[in-house]
Amino acid sequence: MKLPGPLRVLNEGLAFLLELAALAVLARWGWESAEAIVLRLVLAVAAPVAAAVLWGLFAAPRARFQVPLAVVLAVKALVFGAAALALDALDGPAWAGCFVAVALVNTTLATLDRRAAAPPGAPLPR
Repeated sequence: MKLPGPLRVLNEGLAFLLELAALAVLARWGWESAEAIVLRLVLAVAAPVAAAVLWGLFAAPRARFQVPLAVVLAVKALVFGAAALALDALDGPAWAGCFVAVALVNTTLATLDRRAAAPPGAPLPR
């Protein structure tokens, strides 16, 4: 299923916003998860940095390592899943469920669009 140009741009913009939201939620979770200020700072920095590094290595459009689509999707599921769990712990299951639903639809549309755009037998573009 190939998305029309404007819808593709909208979906890619939404993907970027979801990635930023995941990092923000992980940072907030880190800050709210501890009593000691030093541990709060460590968690608030380490959680989003770990997610960003993992994403940059395997799931980003210009990822350091070119891996099969299944690995890219697994990394996205791990990062978005961690953000959803953090959101659930912070604000409850309704927000976490909304986040998961939007991320799932966005990732599905992007994957189907990339498959439709790729020549048969060629690796999928990120």
